[in-house]
Amino acid sequence: MARRDGGMVTAELAVALPAVVLVLAVLLGALSVGADQVRCVDASSAAARSLARGEPTGRAVGLARSLGPHGAAVAPAVGADLVTVRVSARRNLPLLGWSWTVGSTSVAAREDVVAGAP
Repeated sequence: MARRDGGMVTAELAVALPAVVLVLAVLLGALSVGADQVRCVDASSAAARSLARGEPTGRAVGLARSLGPHGAAVAPAVGADLVTVRVSARRNLPLLGWSWTVGSTSVAAREDVVAGAP
């Protein structure tokens, strides 16, 4: 007498496949967010260095937007002796509806102030 359990494997695969797809989507989303975080760090530090050298704010903001993730917000602040640049971007995982903000803040000493120090 032959056993007829060939359909069990198909049923188990049909149940497990959505879970595998969900895990894969979460992993790809996390990888994308990690890459966006690195781009925010690079963009904020490059813009802060640019402002510290005395370049115009518009040029530093353009640099940060070109290096940062698509749609990133750039917030520069120039103080008496320090410059600060915040680059942030809102990201979401459409499949699950999760969303969060990635970002970075960089601070640099103004070179014109440091160079003029006694």
